[in-house]
Amino acid sequence: MTTTHQPATDLGHLLHKHPDRAQSFTTSSGVAHVFYPKATNEECTVALLLEVDPIALVRGPGSTLTQYVNDRPYAAGSLLTVALGSVFRTAMNGRSDSYPELARTPIPLVVRVPSLPHRLAERLFTPLGWDVTITAHGDSRYGDVTLTGTQRLSDALKHLYVLLPVLDGGKHYWVAADEVDKLLKAGDGWLSQHPDKELITTRYLARKRPLITSALERLADVAEVEPEELDNALTEPKISLAVQRKEAVVEALKQARAKRVLDLGCGGGALLRALVNEPEFTEIHGVDVSAKALQEAARKLHLDRMGERQRERITLRQSALTYADTELAGFDAAVLMEVVEHVDPSRLPALEHSVFTVARPSTVLVTTPNVEYNALFDTLPQGQMRHSDHRFEWTRAEFREWADGVANRRGYTVRYVPIGPEDAERGAPTQMAVFSLGEEF
Repeated sequence: MTTTHQPATDLGHLLHKHPDRAQSFTTSSGVAHVFYPKATNEECTVALLLEVDPIALVRGPGSTLTQYVNDRPYAAGSLLTVALGSVFRTAMNGRSDSYPELARTPIPLVVRVPSLPHRLAERLFTPLGWDVTITAHGDSRYGDVTLTGTQRLSDALKHLYVLLPVLDGGKHYWVAADEVDKLLKAGDGWLSQHPDKELITTRYLARKRPLITSALERLADVAEVEPEELDNALTEPKISLAVQRKEAVVEALKQARAKRVLDLGCGGGALLRALVNEPEFTEIHGVDVSAKALQEAARKLHLDRMGERQRERITLRQSALTYADTELAGFDAAVLMEVVEHVDPSRLPALEHSVFTVARPSTVLVTTPNVEYNALFDTLPQGQMRHSDHRFEWTRAEFREWADGVANRRGYTVRYVPIGPEDAERGAPTQMAVFSLGEEF
């Protein structure tokens, strides 16, 4: 990996590996060596060389020749990925106490991976902003692959961590449920938007159908994977929880006869895309604190290509839900779909005031995960929430306690709607509160 971002030797600070000395690290399959072939202020190159121990590759009983003689010691794949994650773990997480701003800054990078199965390399790396150059090794499936682009170092390492074993098409270790968490963590911020997310997920998880289904469902639940793409990736087509949630919200808005709708915390626009397809919603406002999320929503809605009449129905606005914004007053309905759990509990009273007192729409819909249902997700570790950004996840009783309190304090009535398949003991995976404005005080 090479950078010309000056001073280029700052690459050593980002990687937490000093350019002036070579270092070696023991991994499960051999020894990984880190060294710098070139380190000047103008250009700096770091190399990761994995010296594979073929004996360490043997797993389980038997001693056939193919256990010892294969291409793994000579090609980039899952062995190199394990070394990459072990040696550069801190850099991959984007941490740099000395240079935090640089760690968040895209820098020019050239990544060369010799002897990589290259058939899908251009297809998988190009959507991530890389220019891909391939020099094939004769008629073999391997080639010398060079990636050129401007990326945050942590993103570049995550791309390699996920896509090297995907290109290789196999892993040297048993793929278990914890691989889903590894994939979602390394793919955070890019995998959900990749046009080949299903292919990546399938190959990364070694085509293990239960793990693939779980990963795609969690992506759909958290990262707004398109529902039709999710359905196509499953063995038996089914309606995802993300789709069921949006359908329940749209149906509740129709029952309330809402025309002017606020999508509060709209993110990348998953609900906005559903609302714009319903002609009875004449005015739709997407609100989010993140300018980047609003840009993504505009892109997914194709606002630049939308007809004038359709475009006039949609407004995107940057605003924080915990601050009173009088511009949000006067709407028929407001939706907080999977939003409250991302708010610190200490800020919930401020959200309550801004939504139920300042904006004060006739109808408010709030959906949130039911933490009791988490135990039914096979690949979700016990005690872990569904997303790393969740500040909390409520039980049904806790959600009702909060919603009943809001309704009583703000002059609303409230009813509850389960969303998704209901378990007799644990309820549905998503819970929705439908607030209706009562008589004024």
